[in-house]
Amino acid sequence: MTRPQKLLIANRGEIAVRIIRACAEMDIRSVAIYSDADRHALHVKKADQAVPLGPDPVAGYLNVKNIVDLAVRHECDLLHPGYGFLSENPALAEECEKRGVRFIGPSAKVIRQMGDKTQALKAAKDAGLPIIPGSHGNLESLDHAIAMAKEIGYPVMLKATSGGGGRGIRRCDNEEDLRKSYERVISEVTKAFGSAEIFMEKCIVNPRHIEVQILADKHGNVIHLNERDCSIQRRNQKLIEIAPSPQLTVQQRLHVCQLAVNLAKAVGYQNAGTVEFLLDQNGQFYFMEMNTRVQVEHTITETITGVDIVQEMIQIANGGKLSYKQVDVNHRGFSIQFRINAEDPAKGFVPSFGRITRYYAPGGPGIRTDSAIYTGYDVPPYFDSMLAKVIVWALTWEDVVNRSSRALKDMEVFGIKSTIPYYQKILESPEFKSGNFTTSFVESTPQLAEYSQKERKDMRATALAAAIAVYAGW
Repeated sequence: MTRPQKLLIANRGEIAVRIIRACAEMDIRSVAIYSDADRHALHVKKADQAVPLGPDPVAGYLNVKNIVDLAVRHECDLLHPGYGFLSENPALAEECEKRGVRFIGPSAKVIRQMGDKTQALKAAKDAGLPIIPGSHGNLESLDHAIAMAKEIGYPVMLKATSGGGGRGIRRCDNEEDLRKSYERVISEVTKAFGSAEIFMEKCIVNPRHIEVQILADKHGNVIHLNERDCSIQRRNQKLIEIAPSPQLTVQQRLHVCQLAVNLAKAVGYQNAGTVEFLLDQNGQFYFMEMNTRVQVEHTITETITGVDIVQEMIQIANGGKLSYKQVDVNHRGFSIQFRINAEDPAKGFVPSFGRITRYYAPGGPGIRTDSAIYTGYDVPPYFDSMLAKVIVWALTWEDVVNRSSRALKDMEVFGIKSTIPYYQKILESPEFKSGNFTTSFVESTPQLAEYSQKERKDMRATALAAAIAVYAGW
């Protein structure tokens, strides 16, 4: 196995900085790409080499052929897609293979299979994983949806066949809801993902969201790195992730992790991936989806296991074997990750972009901060609003909650608003402190009620303004 010399990072922001650091520790030269909006970004400053994409803020990060052309032109052995953008686009993996650049991820075939929710459900079912009752295929019409809902019983969920990130999901509690939501969901997913295909699942009420990190190499070795709890969500978007879950028994942990390994083996998976499950109130796990990329929350798994997931991804893509066998993987203590976003919780989570006049990162024992911001950085309005990830570790659940509170008090971002105060409210919640919560936590927690009410009020005001604008012909 020849040691790679150069790696192109087809991404930006904190994940690009994270990959650059992994490259530096592996003595691999890193090549960053950037649009004009990112010319002063940290990943551009940190990389060994930076290549411009052009004036459009976003389009360059989505141009498969041009990105692979740049990798070839600058003699890169490997390409890491990060998360978001093209990370789960099989066309990127195919273009890399065609041009002789090693793609850091699974094959295009597996990306395509697991990226299509109906194909993924079939693969999971064939591998013996429990799946949620539903259409298990695309809905043909509203009449088909109504008939399916009557068969499996309300409430039901309409979901996008392609895509992710919590978009294209709508709960329907009765037939009236379903009739109102059906065309809306199709419109939403068509705009977001370019596909009008949707399917239906039985709604699991107040579940826990559990995901398992797996690693698999080209030599038939597949291991898991234990699970993460992603139940703290707002509008289907993850806010806080925890590893391991404080809500699972040892038996449940072993069971769900083995399910994830079984699926990875069944589909011939290679590289890093995450298998996501819902855990219902009766202790039953149901397969949700598989993410064929590095997760935003991979950091907390690294923290409790000591495994550098990004370095393992690079090593696997280069043809190497996993550095660990399952028996070598242990976890110690608890880790929590907070996604610090450039949003104002007091104003309905409206985006808050602009210049960071001062920035102080938290520190001390058990604290890791992954970010791409600095004092004087102008946060651009064109991308995801995440500023940083604060990762906290401690030996016990009580200690990690207390340490998290201290870390968020230490962290200060001036010049723009952030979600830090919102997380401080969550940490004050008795339910969170007890380690017993579901995906309905945000909606049902009194401390967060003022934020939810404000968000709903602002959403209604925005909708009314849009309706008036349309009526007035603006």
